[in-house]
Amino acid sequence: TDAEVNTRKKTFTEVQTERSEQAERTVLIKCPPKLNEKKLLQYLSSHGSIKSHFFFENRGIHALIEFSEKNSVASLQDAIGIPSAAQHHVVPFKSRLFTFTLKNPVSQAAEETTVRLSPQSHIPVKELTEKLCHADSISSQMYILLNEYQLTEENIKLRFLACSLVRDFTRAYFPDSTVKPFGSSVNTFGKLGCDVDMFLDFHDIRKHATKMKKGPFEMEYQMKRLPSERLATQKILSVIGDCLDNFGPGCVSVHKILNARCPLVKFSHQPTGFQCDLSVSNRSKTDPSENFYPSRLVVFSAGPNISHFKITKLTCFADFVVSLHFMYFSVHYFISFQIKKRSPPIIPTLDQLKELADERDKHVIGGYDCSFVSDISKIKPTKNTETLDVLLGDFFEYFGNFDFRKNSINLRKGKEVNKPESTPLYIWNPFEQDLNISKNVNQPQLEKFVAMARESAWILQKEDKTQRMTNKEPWGLAALLVPFGKSNPSKMNRMKGIGSETIRSLLDSLKLTNAVSLQKAVGK
Repeated sequence: TDAEVNTRKKTFTEVQTERSEQAERTVLIKCPPKLNEKKLLQYLSSHGSIKSHFFFENRGIHALIEFSEKNSVASLQDAIGIPSAAQHHVVPFKSRLFTFTLKNPVSQAAEETTVRLSPQSHIPVKELTEKLCHADSISSQMYILLNEYQLTEENIKLRFLACSLVRDFTRAYFPDSTVKPFGSSVNTFGKLGCDVDMFLDFHDIRKHATKMKKGPFEMEYQMKRLPSERLATQKILSVIGDCLDNFGPGCVSVHKILNARCPLVKFSHQPTGFQCDLSVSNRSKTDPSENFYPSRLVVFSAGPNISHFKITKLTCFADFVVSLHFMYFSVHYFISFQIKKRSPPIIPTLDQLKELADERDKHVIGGYDCSFVSDISKIKPTKNTETLDVLLGDFFEYFGNFDFRKNSINLRKGKEVNKPESTPLYIWNPFEQDLNISKNVNQPQLEKFVAMARESAWILQKEDKTQRMTNKEPWGLAALLVPFGKSNPSKMNRMKGIGSETIRSLLDSLKLTNAVSLQKAVGK
């Protein structure tokens, strides 16, 4: 019941369902630079009670309006006109994207004011560096980084709205389908500005199929039959991609990448400002996201010092792995792996989460067992009290010295195991366990990551905050974000042997001076 849900921590599925329902009651309105916020809300309230709203900047001012009831959206749509276009013919698709204008701009100008805008992007690195330098510890710096880079409540609402708007198109062909976000948008580790990964899900169609009454007859739908699931996926995405490209307001730069291992449609959604990737349901996509979700809640229950550890570290890393996009997914799992290995562990292994699962948690997808506990209360809080700066330094040191040549990472068991094949990096897929989720990482890319980890560990170990503050030099995380020698060129020569390129430039021109030992670590 609703009362039971309110007295405990919500499961991943409950949270995603709630946010999807919110998005269904939401509209997005493009507004003039100045407007009378009170009068706008009064007008919209004539169609129903407004539950929440905010304004943001993206190619102009926009307002996200969430109604309390879904029928308020239909009422508003009935009262809105079709745009007149003397030079263009409009495609008459009635979406939930609207434009609000003033009928008499000159006479109404005196009543208009500048509205408060909700930020949808993180602050520039220079400004971030200044904030970090005024912190009193590396742990404090990590919380500052978290607060500046993590997804806000408003940004999350925008992400679910983008999925809901795409769902409006898919329902024309598949009325019971859903479009759901996955990955960084929902696993609590996204940062402002990251893409929106979404997938078209037909799971609910099968789950809610009408059951025939017992009797001598059976009846089923007549449906198109294709030789393979892959071909069906390609055809579905091809049609949906064409719809978005030809009829979707604000959907631009649509690219259908249908021959990839996982076929998808990439597009830019201008009204929300997101770059989006749409694929078709592979239920194992949602389960890694769901795995991260209870892990964070378990960590949260340990106390304020540890509570945001994983998201803080991932946010910290996101800025420098953005160009190392081939490592981004792997780094998430590196962090998950490392904090499972702490003594005592910060989060349980997947095998331990599976042991706690009950009958309702059972999920077998494509022959793979994707079951793990959804009831967070069954998981004992961690007793680990290590500080964030210790955990961060140990992360860099651990993977800077990891024997990638011989060992692989097993996330289910939370331990290193021998490599089953000779690829530069091998991370066992936690659900489809015959797959390597890091197969796309090549040798030079892995070497860059190892060099970065070693360099960062050295910087943090040698850190002298007092001396840095006296010399007005970046320290701690700030030192990892500013090129060496930029703030104090006299130290350049002493740093040269460790590497002259920093995390911010992502080691693109790194000169590996310790090539022999590095090659031994990662293999050649």
